[in-house]
Amino acid sequence: MALALKPGTDWQTTYARARAVAPEAFSDNGLLNYWGGRWHEGTPRQATSPLDGSAITGPPELDARGAQRAVVESLYQHRTWSMAPLGERKARVSAAIEDIAEHRELLALLLVWEIGRTWAAALDDVDRCVDGVRWYLDEIEEMMAGRTPLRGPVSNIAAWNQPMSVLTHAMLVQALAGNAAIAKAPSDGGVNCLTLAVALAARHGLPLTLVSGDGSELAASLVSSPVIGCLSFVGGRDPGGAVAAKLFDQSKRHVIEAETLNCWGIWEFSDWDKLSTQIRESFVHGKQRGTAYSRFVVQRSLFDEFLAAYLPAVRSLAFGHPLAVASPDDPLPALDFGPLISDRKAKELHDAVDEAIGDGGVPLHRGLLEDGKFIPGQEMSAYFAPAAILTPLASSPPHHTAPFGPVDSIVLVDTEAELLSEMNVGDGSLVASVSCDDESTAHRLGAGLRAFKIGINRPRSRGDREEVFGGKGASWHGAFVGGELLVQSVTYGPDRLYGNFGAYSQYPTV
Repeated sequence: MALALKPGTDWQTTYARARAVAPEAFSDNGLLNYWGGRWHEGTPRQATSPLDGSAITGPPELDARGAQRAVVESLYQHRTWSMAPLGERKARVSAAIEDIAEHRELLALLLVWEIGRTWAAALDDVDRCVDGVRWYLDEIEEMMAGRTPLRGPVSNIAAWNQPMSVLTHAMLVQALAGNAAIAKAPSDGGVNCLTLAVALAARHGLPLTLVSGDGSELAASLVSSPVIGCLSFVGGRDPGGAVAAKLFDQSKRHVIEAETLNCWGIWEFSDWDKLSTQIRESFVHGKQRGTAYSRFVVQRSLFDEFLAAYLPAVRSLAFGHPLAVASPDDPLPALDFGPLISDRKAKELHDAVDEAIGDGGVPLHRGLLEDGKFIPGQEMSAYFAPAAILTPLASSPPHHTAPFGPVDSIVLVDTEAELLSEMNVGDGSLVASVSCDDESTAHRLGAGLRAFKIGINRPRSRGDREEVFGGKGASWHGAFVGGELLVQSVTYGPDRLYGNFGAYSQYPTV
């Protein structure tokens, strides 16, 4: 039976539902920006969904002058909000997160259309935001003991891939800690979901700002303005490095997380069934996330056993249109991933894989789009079937950079020294893992990795609660987050901040 869009999940119905829930955030021209407690027009930009290339509502872009006004208004809000008692802040953030939880499925459906998440992954992004903020509400009194808000608002610039669990979560915790919070909507997707989330939170008097626009136009206000008390950036390594360079001679608080090549090492290992399951799970959201594992470094003598575990896992992956069903009553499909964020990204990945193979890399696996689950006749230019390349040339992108898509590189080594060298090729990473039967050997190898979180026979991830999160090398600049450190990064207190500060060896806390 041919697949079709599940009734009631089309974009027009989804967008109409969002407008009905928060009519104040929309105009006849599309979405609105939010600052100073009011909604404002911008210049509508055309956008397309990665699901099928169809038109969806794009961001309402501001120019540099509009962004400057929004930041100044945020400062005024910050001065008032920072004086509010913690009990009042808790009550307002709590009410906001419960409203967000009430509209969980609508927010998730917007994410499916805007950034191509599967239904399960979209729900997970919303749930991680809700559960994380609830945890901070329970812990905030102890975390804020002896601490005060910053002197200016927190500016947030984040990639498109986790609008709720990273960007919205961060803004709500920053507000809970006594700060006004500004977010630049990602240019590639997520603005509709963010607009609805901000609208729900703004009804409870939270000092939030949401603006859209070209990064080069808005950078002077959102990055360099002396009004900003802290900058939080999550995105590509090159843009992250450029932001870090802008702040090099300033003492502005900052948290800069950049994409990274995360590696998984296989050494003296035998639990292949477990690894096969982990390999399949690593393809969640098509590896379009900062903690995805896209490089496997394998002991040469184990390569045949590794391949016997790896190939069935990759060949079993289910991908395609996240809202396509065989019957109207069927549940949404349980896919491993949907499209990439755009047809441009899919072409970039195609070119990188072709180049790597043309330069001598061995194609261990190249999936076919025909194996995906699609609606007949739909546009498929943003989709990419999983691929794996053995020993790509050292100069090719799959060898030394994260593909940010469902492509793995596999490198063979003969010694522990080679294993560490090949796993450290990316100049520092957020996470890494070692699969090894002997845990003492695994921990010894892990000690030689330039990664912040090390998994022993398991993957690691960002996490939002209790555990510290940061990076090494070019993957991170500034204050670390996670647990109480997320609160410390946006407050003043008696302790010196924990993080990677580069030139700021004496990074001030006041």
